[in-house]
Order: sequence, then C-alpha cells, then structure tokens
Amino acid sequence: MNITPKDLLDAGVHLGHQTKRWNPRSKPYIFDHRQGISIIDLEKTHANLEKACAFVEKLVGTKRQAQELIREAAATTSMPYVTTRWMGGTLTNFETIKKSLAKFKKYKAQDTAGELSKFSSKEESAIRREMARMTRNFDGISNITGLPGAMFVVDTSYEEIAVAEAKRMNIPCIGLVDTNSDPTQLTYPIPGNDDATKSVRIIVDAIVEAINTGLAHRETRRVAHADAKAAASGVNAAGEVDLSKVLIPHDIKDVVEERKPAAAARRPARTGAKKSAVSTEDV
Repeated sequence: MNITPKDLLDAGVHLGHQTKRWNPRSKPYIFDHRQGISIIDLEKTHANLEKACAFVEKLVGTKRQAQELIREAAATTSMPYVTTRWMGGTLTNFETIKKSLAKFKKYKAQDTAGELSKFSSKEESAIRREMARMTRNFDGISNITGLPGAMFVVDTSYEEIAVAEAKRMNIPCIGLVDTNSDPTQLTYPIPGNDDATKSVRIIVDAIVEAINTGLAHRETRRVAHADAKAAASGVNAAGEVDLSKVLIPHDIKDVVEERKPAAAARRPARTGAKKSAVSTEDV
C-alpha cells in the first residue's frame, strides 16, 4: 500500500461528525474533539487500512455519495457491487436471490432475442417494468454464483442491514467507519470520514490496489502450478512430449519399448539347377 497518513490528512479522512452525534464505541479511534468536531486518529486509520488491504479479496459497497466510485472500482476489479438499495436477504436468503437472478437473466435473454414482442402489450409492459426493477436491484450482482468471501461497505450506519447480514453469515466485513458509527460491527473497521468524496476515494483506491495485487498473485500461482504440472508430465510449453521425462511403469516397459522390425527372410539360393545340354551338332 502506497498511502501514507499524510495522504489521508490531505484527503480529509480525519474529519469526523459533530461531537453531539458521536458513537461512544468509536472512542478508541478518536484523537480529539475540536470546535465541536470529532477528529479521527489517522495513525490508527492507516494501520487498520493496511490490515484490511492485506485481507480484502472481494468488494461490495453502497452509499449515494460513493455510488460512482464503487461502480468504477468494481468494474476495474471485476467484483460484484451494490450501489442502490440493499435488498434485505441478499446474503441471508441467497437461494431465493439466485432464483430471482435466474429469472432476470431469462428476461434479458428474451429481450435480446426479440421474444418479448411476441407477448401481448399488457404482458410485455409488465415484464419490462419488472426488468427495470430487477436492473436497479441486481445490476451489480447479476453474475454472482455464491456468497462473497468478503464485503466492503461505505458508512456502516447507512448500510446496517448489509453489515448485519454479513455478520450473521460469518462473512468478513470491511468498512469505512465515521465517528457516528459502531466499529465493533466490522471485522476490519477503517476509521475515517465517510461523507467527503475525496476521503472515500482514497480508501476505495487502496482497497482496489489490494484486490488487483491479490488477483495478480493468484494468477502467478496458477501459472506456476500449471508449469509444474506440465513439467511433471513431460510436456513442454510448445505442447511437445519429452519422452525422457515420461514415467513408464516397470510392468509395461516391454510393451512400449521400441523394437526394431525383424529382418526379412532371405530366399534360399537355388542349387542343382539343370542346364540344357547343347551338342556341337546343333550349332
């Protein structure tokens, strides 16, 4: 992670909420209260951000101020995301969500194939209204096939339902927590200003960097494993087989051992051939 506490300060991450709105459980992360504003301890923010970045593998986020940031981050990392209303039961009732996603994909396929025009006008209008609603709810998670390995949230107070579902399903939750929120609800709380776009941006960028680094490491391990497997099987990068590296069981060596073809049998020489006698009288 290339972010320093000075970078966090410049982004305004240290600016919390008014003291009258502070959550007592955020006290360990508060440096001071000045002019009625809670000041966040950026050293602790930086340390917690490093821990979160070392862990994070998946990204899901919501909150109006951060919608575009989250959408961009998810597109960059190919991760699922939610930027509108969190649907209750997205995690705790995932089997039902999967059925709805299948229905959504079916409608999209029918629309692409032009099959919706075969329905009556009333039926087509009803389907398109349902598709519009599904697009708002499922657009960022339409390709998800299972529960996420982790969840990233901006503003745990605003997204308390999402946080509660993640906690119930034992899904590690990473989040940007302001002074009016309860950091104890998260696995990896990152204390900081969750209202300013610049503050949210610097935290999201750090998480994106961690995800991309993790994906790069995963690809490196995959390639190394494939190379090792190919080397063990005696197949080189060009797909050619090195016979000297192929393990042949002892009991079938005689079967696959290269043998020279037997020499063709020579025809026996003719012996005692009779020659025609020619008399001098016939010449």
